[in-house]
Amino acid sequence: MEQTKSFVITISRQLGSGGAYIGQQVAKSLNIFFADREIISKAAKQLSTLEENLESREEKRLSFWHSFIKATPQGGGVYMAPVSPILEFTDSELFAVESDIIKSIASEGPAVIIGRCGFDIFRQHPNHISIFMHAKKEFRNDRIQKLYTLSEESAARMIETSDKERAAYCKTFTGKEWQDARNYDISIDTGRLGIDKTVEYILQYLKLIKPTDIP
Repeated sequence: MEQTKSFVITISRQLGSGGAYIGQQVAKSLNIFFADREIISKAAKQLSTLEENLESREEKRLSFWHSFIKATPQGGGVYMAPVSPILEFTDSELFAVESDIIKSIASEGPAVIIGRCGFDIFRQHPNHISIFMHAKKEFRNDRIQKLYTLSEESAARMIETSDKERAAYCKTFTGKEWQDARNYDISIDTGRLGIDKTVEYILQYLKLIKPTDIP
């Protein structure tokens, strides 16, 4: 990757750990760009699909059966149902498009980027700070229940599914273990530190390491 004066913060997070909110607050405090929905919007335009078709695919792999349908030519004596919009592009195509968008955003100025294997995409970036946020399941479950108005059981299933999907997604496209602390500059237990104090911690960390072009 080309040398750049701008720094980029990537945040990988467990569902319910508060990663997206914390990223927003860090970006707001630093007055820099926060990239999450923007990535989906731009990717949808490039792939000529609806944003909702991408939302259900974010940091997930298609199931084996969906992948089989996408890869199998129509015809050949085998009945294939019409391909739905969600199957119009492969996981690899989506990952490539989003990776290019993320790199483009970072090239334009300092940014906080959520998920999508950003920790690996920017591994050669000279001013990259990678952060992983995690918390105990009790903390995450409580946040998910409140955010999505779910029962404790439904929230637990949502968390378990998300953890498996993000781990598989990361392994597929980086060959690395998603929750391995060695992939990140810092790993934070947001449940123990608290959401607001995690924001403060990150801002203090940035002051200590003084990345180039920090406001």
